[in-house]
Amino acid sequence: MVTADGDHMSETSGRDSDALHTTPLDALHRELGAKMVPFAGYAMPVQYPMGILGEHKHTRTAAGLFDVSHMGQLRIDDPNGVAAAAARLEQLVPGEIQALAEGRMRYTQFTTADGGILDDLMVTNAGDHLFLVVNAACKADDTARLRGHFGDAVTELPDRALLALQGPKAAEALGPLAPGVAEMTFMTALATTVDGVPAFVTRSGYTGEDGYEMSLPADAAERIARKLLGHEAVAPIGLGARDSLRLEAGLCLYGHDIDTTTSLVEAGLVWSIGKRRREEGGFPGFERVRRELAEGPARRRVGILPEGRAPAREGTEITDQDGRSIGSVTSGGFGPTVAGPVAMGYVETAHAAVGTKVQLVVRGKPMPAAVAKLPFVAPGYKRG
Repeated sequence: MVTADGDHMSETSGRDSDALHTTPLDALHRELGAKMVPFAGYAMPVQYPMGILGEHKHTRTAAGLFDVSHMGQLRIDDPNGVAAAAARLEQLVPGEIQALAEGRMRYTQFTTADGGILDDLMVTNAGDHLFLVVNAACKADDTARLRGHFGDAVTELPDRALLALQGPKAAEALGPLAPGVAEMTFMTALATTVDGVPAFVTRSGYTGEDGYEMSLPADAAERIARKLLGHEAVAPIGLGARDSLRLEAGLCLYGHDIDTTTSLVEAGLVWSIGKRRREEGGFPGFERVRRELAEGPARRRVGILPEGRAPAREGTEITDQDGRSIGSVTSGGFGPTVAGPVAMGYVETAHAAVGTKVQLVVRGKPMPAAVAKLPFVAPGYKRG
């Protein structure tokens, strides 16, 4: 099983390992019957008694509560203000951070000098500072990178929990507890309260559904989680369904669909760069981006729909109709909403057009498949 944030999950329990960190909801997960696994150095719930399939469908039709407190939460306080912080952050990422208005957020990446991807992250203009959320497996390196650039202006927030409420009934469940959140639109942020607890809420997530992420004090996380779970529409969701949800939504998983060997153009993430940054550059790896935009990349990330019922897992070889290797699968599994197997991977650009017939080599046998449009499931975001 592969899940969010770029790590394989061990099937062994983390209950007795002193080496594993725990989140503020650890006791609640166990009370709710979660199967706990080691993940990115934390004991995390992979599923609850409802099971991955049920949890996936519940999130698509109602609302699912995810514990993502293992993610890295950081703030940047530049002595010259948030505009100065944004300008300096653009030296590390390709996103157009300076254009972010207060209360707006953006998806971007840390890139290498030769155009690879070190991590992907969310950046929010919180008014008097920048708020960043980075992947759990990368947060130590990301923090070191930011401190090397900003010095003491970077602060880790280990005393904050991060909860995600995702699904078409998320606003119905959270709205009565959090003033102003029902009126928010996709990729906006609001400092508010959740059941009286000060919280920083964004309308965002990793499932393709409408929903929120809530940064709040760790010591209040369990009470807030119980309050949300008391709503008839809300159920606890583990990392297993988080992975199948994001795969159907065509969202990249760091360490699998993107890493230091992939470029933003190959990965289909040019939309996240911003017009000014594509023209001016000023971020690591810009020359590769400019070259691949002009000449086209040698390969592209694509969606893949196998014709049969057998899922194609990560590492599965992709060939053309003549059996010549043209790429490999980076994420794959069963898509409960699609009611069949789905996958993403990289193929040579000549074979990247939607509808192109390819073959997936599963257990040594070529299986028919076709390149498909991403995402596999239409997003349910609340647009402005």
